[in-house]
Amino acid sequence: MTRLVVRGGKRLEGTLPSMGAKNAALPIMAACLLVSGPVVLERVPRLIDVEVMISILEFLGAKVVYHSNGRMEIDSSNVDKFRAPYELVKKIHASFDITGPLLARFRQAEVPLPGGCVLGYRGVTFHIDGFRALGAEVELEHGHLIAKASELKGAHILIGRSSVGATKNIMMTACLAKGTTVLENAAREPEVVDLADFLNACGAKISGAGTTEITVEGVKALHGATHRIISDRLEAGTWLLAGAITNGKVTITDIHPAYLGAFLDKLTETGAEVERGKDFITVKSPKVIGPAEILTAPFPGFPTDMQPQFISYLSVADGTSIVTETIFDGRFMYVAELLRMGANISITDRTAVIKGVHQLTGAPVEAPDIRAGVALLLAALRAEGETSIGGVKYIDRGYERPEERLHLLGADVMRCVTEESGLEAKT
Repeated sequence: MTRLVVRGGKRLEGTLPSMGAKNAALPIMAACLLVSGPVVLERVPRLIDVEVMISILEFLGAKVVYHSNGRMEIDSSNVDKFRAPYELVKKIHASFDITGPLLARFRQAEVPLPGGCVLGYRGVTFHIDGFRALGAEVELEHGHLIAKASELKGAHILIGRSSVGATKNIMMTACLAKGTTVLENAAREPEVVDLADFLNACGAKISGAGTTEITVEGVKALHGATHRIISDRLEAGTWLLAGAITNGKVTITDIHPAYLGAFLDKLTETGAEVERGKDFITVKSPKVIGPAEILTAPFPGFPTDMQPQFISYLSVADGTSIVTETIFDGRFMYVAELLRMGANISITDRTAVIKGVHQLTGAPVEAPDIRAGVALLLAALRAEGETSIGGVKYIDRGYERPEERLHLLGADVMRCVTEESGLEAKT
């Protein structure tokens, strides 16, 4: 078993370059199934989820070459399967992004319902509604989505609730449909914009990405292109908080501050000094962390994927904070682990009340999902003593070499391989 062992109490300071965004890279990798010819992707993060997506694409017949510098070459010319394997799809929720491309390419797709982090129910109703509006017959059988279409035609589609997954899947399918598709109430996240930019580079005709109305003019085929993945706003925000929670100062470069607008506004509300440059963000910890009230929401609101990290930060604030989660009903499972470290947090339905404490203390804890894992990591950086974090496989799904990144800022973090009897080796 792998664990991260953290000796807290160190002030973090320094500059880190941003990494490529996992939540942009995965759907763009899936979109390569639409393309005839080779694609080159730059700044693809080396994560477990990316490796799973590579395996899915290779199973379907794609050729993938992944270089150590983050450059990835994908050639889907020989893809000849429209059925995806359950053993791979169950591992990550983003695997469902292949459904639209397979349906558009083969006019049929058979994909198991997705897995990934246990954050509560994440249905595919809006995806199905979109596929049907474009002309597909869709059934759910034995845990699989089965879609078939003799022809795909553009349509006017209202997505019932802002959904990043449904927006991506419908947009990709519409690229090879006949006529014009209009998506209303489309998700506005930067990762949706990056996907549209990639598809347009390949010859698609998409306009309006980043707004609530996206228009797609169908084309006959897409061609290869080279595309650089956008910065990971969630990783950037996490390391900015690492500085803020440890009375430090951290700068993230190669990042657009607009990606983190609501998050940075809340940091300012707590008393942190925030500098928003053209392509960098610097956050200096306040002398005393103030409380805040947060309501998670789709972009441009406060991101649900920054909620656990921010609660760790607020757990040592001077005062009482209130955080309401509106996206995932299972997002607070990590709170029990923060309580083991001395936090004072109570949960009622989807609302957390955080009464700040003066000091957290190290303890053995377990990460239940990606963002919860780094929330515990942030708490450990602030805590007195040693914290041992299990569930590192979840952190590795969303953060590339987290211990190495934190070392650059002055943290004392080790990745350890353990057995039931204790530590076996340290790296």
